[in-house]
Amino acid sequence: MEHSENSQSRQGSYVTAGQEFSRDTNYIQDRIVADPAAALAAPRVAGDKIGRARGGLTEDAEAWPVEPGRYRLVAARACPWANRTIIVRRLLGLEDVISLGTPGPTHDERSWTFDLDAGGRDPVLGTERLQENYFRRFPDYPRGITVPALVDIPTGAVVTNDYPQITLDFSTQWRRYHREGAPDLLPTQKLPEMREVVTRVFTEVNNGVYRCGFAGSQEAYDSAYERLWTALDWLEERLTGQRYLMGDTITEADVRLFTTLVRFDPVYHGHFKCNRNKLDEMPALWGYARDLFQTPGFGDTVDFEQIKSHYYEVHRDINPTGIVPRGPELSGWLTDHGREALGGSPFGTGTAPGPVREDEQVTPGHNPLYPA
Repeated sequence: MEHSENSQSRQGSYVTAGQEFSRDTNYIQDRIVADPAAALAAPRVAGDKIGRARGGLTEDAEAWPVEPGRYRLVAARACPWANRTIIVRRLLGLEDVISLGTPGPTHDERSWTFDLDAGGRDPVLGTERLQENYFRRFPDYPRGITVPALVDIPTGAVVTNDYPQITLDFSTQWRRYHREGAPDLLPTQKLPEMREVVTRVFTEVNNGVYRCGFAGSQEAYDSAYERLWTALDWLEERLTGQRYLMGDTITEADVRLFTTLVRFDPVYHGHFKCNRNKLDEMPALWGYARDLFQTPGFGDTVDFEQIKSHYYEVHRDINPTGIVPRGPELSGWLTDHGREALGGSPFGTGTAPGPVREDEQVTPGHNPLYPA
């Protein structure tokens, strides 16, 4: 799964019999900020499951300085929460200032491993497991070793794994290094409504599919299933009349929803029993998902084979054989979506990012944008 929980192993221990799934949302809440002194002087704030576009540090959190080249984003392509950070980094053009390390799609109880890299080590950090980078900062780190994580390259120590805050800080704290034409993913006038939308998307959809998949009783599953589909029906209605979640341009809200939608038919529909219908049977959501997939910065970050390998191989308590399905057929992601008729433009007055860097491209054959 996306987050290595304390009890995880490659054979899986994700379901607690008789109980509903509860996500551990206690993360390392240090932040990388443009003005550490100001951040440290500001009043402390409470933790937040969806992050804050504005606001100071949480109690006991440290402030790290924005420095190009100092930090490495470790983000497994299999993980939806990590996929968000890869998308936002690309949309904003931060590739030259924050490097990217990509662990393989499977992990054991210890952590994600850099098994895709030559010699099984991250070429910048020199470590075999992300766990090593956590332990360099916290030798007795008691929680799951999760992605995404930002690592301080000089020390090899993890800085933060607070995934909802990482993408917000990419938009706000790293603004000086955004590419020319970068989109405004956090439009000020829409932030209050966006917070409401993002909160519902997180609790009912992003996390809702996990409540279905990791339910420990029929009652827990039934409740999770109803909540998920109530939210998806709400999104279907919302997106019938507007191109994006917040109107005419893409925002952080779209990034957060997209990474769940792109995994829905390959994984969540069957593996997590979210099977009232498939995504491609919901006209607005399917059109919206294809619109985003075909937008530079979204679909070109997705590795369907790693996604399937991760869920089906790691979650052995709900897929004991570890068999990875061959389907679904993916060419539909490139079909016409017709969403232009709703107006708007993905980047507003900005521009699309350029081609994906050669060393960051998805493996050919793992995505219809990258044919074998």
